[in-house]
Amino acid sequence: MTDPAAIDFSTRLARAKFRAWHRGTREADFMIGGFFDRYAASWGESALAWFEALLEEDDVDIMAWAMQSQPVPPAFDGELMQAMQRLDYVDIR
Repeated sequence: MTDPAAIDFSTRLARAKFRAWHRGTREADFMIGGFFDRYAASWGESALAWFEALLEEDDVDIMAWAMQSQPVPPAFDGELMQAMQRLDYVDIR
């Protein structure tokens, strides 16, 4: 994989959006992609780096952390995970 530091921020953001919405299951797409759509506009470098690292994790783990059915690893715990755990960004109609 290309070093994220070598790619400009807007390109990284676009890649993260694509990866967030193309996870492989509809449920993961709605949860991870919906989270991206709701919050990414306010992200800076550190938040995007956190999300890029999160995208490397298995969907089942990310969803379990968001639904609080599994403990969140220290690397992902904090304000962004708390926002993900609110699940107020999932709009299934």
